[in-house]
Amino acid sequence: MNFYNNTSKWRLALFLVALIVVLVSVFYTNYLVKNISIDEKQKIENYKYALKAQITADEFLVENPKCKYDFTLSSVLMENTNIPIILVSELGEVSEGRNFGEEKDTDIEYLTKELNKIQKSGKKPISIEYFGVKQYIYYKDSNVLRMLQYYPFVMFFLIATFIGIGFLGFKSEKNAEQNRVWAGLAKETAHQLGTPISGMVAWLEHLKLIQDDKGEIKEIVDELEKDVDRLMLVADRFSKIGSDPELQKQDIVVIIHDVFKYMERRAPKRVIFTYPSLLDEPKIVKINPPLFEWVLENLLRNALDASGNKGRITGEMIEDEDFVYLDISDTGKGIPDTKFNSIFKPGFTTKKRGWGLGLSLAKRIIESYHNGKIFVKESTIGEGTTFRIQLPK
Repeated sequence: MNFYNNTSKWRLALFLVALIVVLVSVFYTNYLVKNISIDEKQKIENYKYALKAQITADEFLVENPKCKYDFTLSSVLMENTNIPIILVSELGEVSEGRNFGEEKDTDIEYLTKELNKIQKSGKKPISIEYFGVKQYIYYKDSNVLRMLQYYPFVMFFLIATFIGIGFLGFKSEKNAEQNRVWAGLAKETAHQLGTPISGMVAWLEHLKLIQDDKGEIKEIVDELEKDVDRLMLVADRFSKIGSDPELQKQDIVVIIHDVFKYMERRAPKRVIFTYPSLLDEPKIVKINPPLFEWVLENLLRNALDASGNKGRITGEMIEDEDFVYLDISDTGKGIPDTKFNSIFKPGFTTKKRGWGLGLSLAKRIIESYHNGKIFVKESTIGEGTTFRIQLPK
């Protein structure tokens, strides 16, 4: 039962919607840019004819054909207020500029640098010739046109940001709701278990009073007492979900040894267990024993399911200055690397039966309650998997 197929579909749908919006924006913006660019080029052509007409009418040109001219032009020339223009002689000398800024329009050094940028961009100049004198008008795209070219990228960023924030908010709310449901379910389960467990404890005490010290009844009572103790431990674990459990300094080697020993007695004989010995050097960390044992049992049950009726399950401990690490390995069927993160999500399971909450709860216990980490260290299909638990000292 996998609850995350719908989430993946929503992600894909949101991505496709964003992609369609961006593509439409790109095509429409390119259409506008193309038309505005043509319009600006036409304005420069008009500027050329107006400039030529005024210069032709200027008798001063006949006497001084090589002089430079300013931009005190007719009303047609004055219409251009947003397209940057540089007037260049046939020899490549910059005469003057327009629409770069009041001070920059007469700054030859600055205009020369801008001219080099325009020439490198590949934009062709518009030539103007009169009385055998040729000049060139170089121009840049207007600020409006340049900003419009960046519009699709701005639109994509805004849409991506909006979708990202929306998705994170949706995911956060969904996780919070799931946590509330799980915590409530866990506490209600613990509460419901409390009544029959109390009754069983009372009946056991009654049986102890009426039984003989020897015989089959005593053996049955002893086994029932173990099962009741186990039920009480399960109820205690459920009651701690959703609250802040108390952490105690414990020798983690002892706890690991006991859990491995407990699972080994209930595993098929052809499954070989290897785990830390009680003679190993103590490793003290702050944990909540019932919850940490629950994590180990979940990992070992998964390892047994993956291994089938034979194989090897290994628990190995290492440490450094800041952390203690526990690696739990099996020789089972392995996990695809694409599923390393998905297996910790609530509801994810590859089993025909099960709720897919074991690893999700394990992750919550280790990371939320113990400030540690749990992850798939490595896995190979057909060879096995290694989970790593990292706990701060």
